[in-house]
Amino acid sequence: MVMKRKNFFVVLFPFFLLFLVPLTTACGPKATQVQPQQTAVVQQSFQKLLTPLPTVPPYRCGAWASNNAPSTYMTISIFARLTEDINGVGGATAKAVVHFTTFGDVTLDSHPMSDSGGYVRFSLPLSGHQPAKTPARVSVSFTIPGIKQNINCSPAFFTPQ
Repeated sequence: MVMKRKNFFVVLFPFFLLFLVPLTTACGPKATQVQPQQTAVVQQSFQKLLTPLPTVPPYRCGAWASNNAPSTYMTISIFARLTEDINGVGGATAKAVVHFTTFGDVTLDSHPMSDSGGYVRFSLPLSGHQPAKTPARVSVSFTIPGIKQNINCSPAFFTPQ
């Protein structure tokens, strides 16, 4: 008898589901028609007010310090890279000026030429010229043979500890 009851549920359960599923979906909210949104129109007069996108300069460069938190008497390196589009520019002469807070501006003696990757390196002995916990900035610029303008880099920064 127990076996028959079990078979009875196994056989009738799928029919019960077939009956119950349509009832639950029939009780849900009615689907509504989605109304399209209005299209935004930008007038020509508005477009004339916009400023054009700036162009990317062909030559770009940046500088950075080998140590951003050196001791006040340490010697650090200042690196810089010059690129045209994304390629390094070799043969350009670099110049670096350190802007010390209390000691003033100091032009570094070496004027290295960039290698084929566009990199240069300056050696900077701090010699206690910058007080501890006071940021200093190093400006680097490149002169490219045949071009009559200097390319100024984003500066390097360091703060002696």
